[in-house]
Amino acid sequence: VIENLSSRTAIAESLGKDTPFIPWLLKRIQQKAPVVSQNKQYSAEILGILLQSSSANRLRFVEADGIDILLQLLSPYRKRDPAKGTEEEEYMENLFDSVTCCLDDSNGKTKFLEAEGIELCLIMLREGKMSKPRALRLLDHALGGPDGAACCQKLVEAAGLKAIFSIFMKKLDNQSTEHLLGILSSLLRSLPANSAGRIRLLAKFVEKDYEKIGRTMKIRREVAAKVAAVDHDIQREKSRLSAEEGEDRADEWLSRRMDAGLYSLQTADVVIAWLVAEDEGAREKVKGVLGERDESLDIVRATLQ
Repeated sequence: VIENLSSRTAIAESLGKDTPFIPWLLKRIQQKAPVVSQNKQYSAEILGILLQSSSANRLRFVEADGIDILLQLLSPYRKRDPAKGTEEEEYMENLFDSVTCCLDDSNGKTKFLEAEGIELCLIMLREGKMSKPRALRLLDHALGGPDGAACCQKLVEAAGLKAIFSIFMKKLDNQSTEHLLGILSSLLRSLPANSAGRIRLLAKFVEKDYEKIGRTMKIRREVAAKVAAVDHDIQREKSRLSAEEGEDRADEWLSRRMDAGLYSLQTADVVIAWLVAEDEGAREKVKGVLGERDESLDIVRATLQ
């Protein structure tokens, strides 16, 4: 019953403001036991729902050092994986979800930074297994948005570029690709011009004969092909529908395009556009790759427009 009610914003905010329910849940998920019980896992799940449903709850949670507590609970998973299919696996997932939703707010990013969340995520990227994709997601949210500059700077200072690019050069699933492109886009957008951090970032793209740019272009090409295939199907469907029927299906079509990788395509083109604007060698590399298929920078421009 509480789970269903918690998804309603007004009720979630009332539970957070007028009852001690969130502090109780926070204490409950910290209780030590040989194994993670169903009740402990369920407490973490409800906490996540309450935080996702209400910005006011997130603010109160963050101000009560909730992020610091969650990061301490996640710390053991930097090297150790919970057994698959267990309550502990769901518990870990719920902890990651709770931290992630707090990182879209400015105060959440600040507390994450103070609690050394960037450093913990980088350890997970280097040494973790099950925690690695979740850590990428955390970093994507922490570095993103207009308030992510401090987190971007900390990632560079903590020698995080090596870890990020090491993963970037490997075969990735769609979600990891999306988060890595998001991280790179945020770094290019937020690191100040001519700063040491930005110079180090650009050097990573330039080194080894621009291999990271080549990798970015390869990802772009693969995702663009998937999106183009879906666009072709949608255009065929549109041709058989009236304008009114097409409007009714607009949300469905957008969802299909997003599932095919539209967001990753747009983010890859943001990364490419930054690099082309900042480095002549990068510009020539991008133009060279595009020229292999008689393409030009116009296709990047078209995506961004």
